[in-house]
Amino acid sequence: MPSEIMQVIQNQEAQLTDSEMISDETGSQFLSFIVGNEEFSVNILRVQEIRAWEQPTFLPNSPEYIKGVLNLRGTIVPVMDLRRRFRFKNFEYNATTVIIILKSQYSDKNCLMGCVVDAVSDVFNMEESKIFDVPDYGSEIDGRFTAGVMTIDGHAVTLLNLENLLSLDLIDHPYAGGQVSNG
Repeated sequence: MPSEIMQVIQNQEAQLTDSEMISDETGSQFLSFIVGNEEFSVNILRVQEIRAWEQPTFLPNSPEYIKGVLNLRGTIVPVMDLRRRFRFKNFEYNATTVIIILKSQYSDKNCLMGCVVDAVSDVFNMEESKIFDVPDYGSEIDGRFTAGVMTIDGHAVTLLNLENLLSLDLIDHPYAGGQVSNG
């Protein structure tokens, strides 16, 4: 399945620049993937590539959800395990585990971040009007990583807010610009 999805991404990138949205009568295109038993999605234009699981190079003193870094054709890319970032309990890697390389903006620079997910699910179209805000449950639930919720084939899929999820300011690491605790 990842090779089929990469073909769709490559075809779309050949036609559009990063600043354009894939949009037509059926809406924008999204890539969905599984983390734990939940399905999440991102706009397909934010996907650089999908790689088979490989153990990243360890970085000392990094948060538990930062697995390390990969050398991606000469570019060093940090790798975040979304299961650990979202506090899921099961961290087992298997044949369907992949690293999705996502594009983000940080301080007016284009950056790449790898995200470990359990499996790639699908590429689908969705009208922006069919993406709903996440209900406000008060201050007990941190919704900064969620951009919305959509229904695909009768089940909810969470749209991730990549600006926050991949923001180095929100990664608690002294070298990433995050908050450093004194204790």
